[in-house]
Amino acid sequence: MQERRTAERVRLNLRTRWEALTTQGRGAVTDLSPSGCFVLTGGEVSVGELIRMDISFPEEIVSVWGQVVYAVAEIGFALRFNFGSVEQQVALNRLLESLN
Repeated sequence: MQERRTAERVRLNLRTRWEALTTQGRGAVTDLSPSGCFVLTGGEVSVGELIRMDISFPEEIVSVWGQVVYAVAEIGFALRFNFGSVEQQVALNRLLESLN
């Protein structure tokens, strides 16, 4: 299978709390890039669903919105970020750079 991701990813383990319209949960962000992430969680979500998520970085908690790209039952889901402003994207990029 051909790799479709273009953004550099960072493998890590950051606590997260997420919520969708009808469900919520906790988990761990294990793969993070400027455009999205993968969340290990037992929660049920649907492809295309809008998610709000709080990611606990070592120095601060960052809130992001995103759309579910794919989900694997009992394992987790991939999220593509939907930034409300350029400032939000710049702030996440800054935190990602500090992890490298």
